[in-house]
Amino acid sequence: MRGHARVRRPARGFRYNPRMDPLVLTVDMAGLPQAWVALEEAITYHAKMMVAWSLGAVVREFRGGWQRDGSRSRIATKSILAIKGSAGRPMSHTPGLTNPMLFARDRQVCAYCGGRYLYRDLSRDHIIPASRGGRDTWTNSVTACRSCNTRKGNRAPEQANMPLLYVPYVPNRHEHFILRNRRILADQMEYLLTGVPRTSRLHLHSYSA
Repeated sequence: MRGHARVRRPARGFRYNPRMDPLVLTVDMAGLPQAWVALEEAITYHAKMMVAWSLGAVVREFRGGWQRDGSRSRIATKSILAIKGSAGRPMSHTPGLTNPMLFARDRQVCAYCGGRYLYRDLSRDHIIPASRGGRDTWTNSVTACRSCNTRKGNRAPEQANMPLLYVPYVPNRHEHFILRNRRILADQMEYLLTGVPRTSRLHLHSYSA
């Protein structure tokens, strides 16, 4: 693709919608997940010849400029790209705690009654309440329905006679990338699951956003 570093829009008739299109997973040379990127950014990596290797199915093909022989250049991207020169980050990666990430980790299941709820009906519960010295951390936070959170109140689970149904944990880097992307593709899921501990609940059931 020499001489065509500039990436153009997809072929006429194709509607580019970044909110609906799948994201591409970029990894470092060792295969460690680095970022979720939009299709146009992924194509730019190809155009700049920064892709060392790729995996998965082709998710989009973009058309570039015209060659001297009258043919048109094409650049296709797969769902997983290894970027040249990308330095791997330390494996001791602790993701930031947010409600959407917490609810995804716990598969939208209340830690006290075991019911599965919509996001709008869930809340973050601190196992040891903040007023009693509990910290806002992954290992002290669980998903709770609003009814159970209210009933537990400012008490520890044993004080409220509401034992935990599962143990909270810190998602590792691979699981973090799964939880962040609600439009994840099957081959991306398969790739990332190889780095998720067998104790993760993602292995117990098929993942659904």
